[in-house]
Amino acid sequence: MSTIKVLLADDHPVLREGLRRCLEGAGLTVVGDVGDGAAAVRAADELVPDVVLMDISLPGMDGIEATRRLRACRPEVAVVMLTMYADGTTLREAERAGAGGYLAKDCTTDEIVAVIRAVAAGETALSAGVAGSLLPAAVQNSEAVLSPREVEVLQMVAHGASTPDVARKLFISVKTVKNHLSSIYEKLDARDRTQAVLAGLQMGIVRPLGPKVHHSA
Repeated sequence: MSTIKVLLADDHPVLREGLRRCLEGAGLTVVGDVGDGAAAVRAADELVPDVVLMDISLPGMDGIEATRRLRACRPEVAVVMLTMYADGTTLREAERAGAGGYLAKDCTTDEIVAVIRAVAAGETALSAGVAGSLLPAAVQNSEAVLSPREVEVLQMVAHGASTPDVARKLFISVKTVKNHLSSIYEKLDARDRTQAVLAGLQMGIVRPLGPKVHHSA
């Protein structure tokens, strides 16, 4: 399996160098590092990394706008947002811009590597420190209870299973899986798989991403 190629976008050179060392030490390949949003978009278009580790607070073009433009021109490139403050409104804007992963700057090296690996595999992932911030208040306060089957479906979705995968593993039809997903979205006030998985994280139905576990949405 080829190594994961990562582009670093942060306006602090010392932090970029530290991230480079920890990622390369974990077996990832850092193909470049830049200090502002516009440079991140250009570098991603030229280098086509698997993942961009993007600081939200970049000078000039911020990380959210850079993510939006990057994903428009290179949808195959995943983005992990790096943030000092896990503000729910800002992180939901990042989600809408196309970010697939979220890390707090005080997270561990293991969390950084685990989230990058998960997002590179096409999954949605976040460190435990930002899990709750991405959810609407209605979900955080929700007393909705999923059925045992719905919990099983959500757990499988969180671990990367597609709708046909879930149907095959549970010996049910694709239509039944879709019905379960619709019910899950309604109960959790979620508009898609990403929000449903995040709600599951907040409620303890889905385990937060750990250093040896890959999750999906």
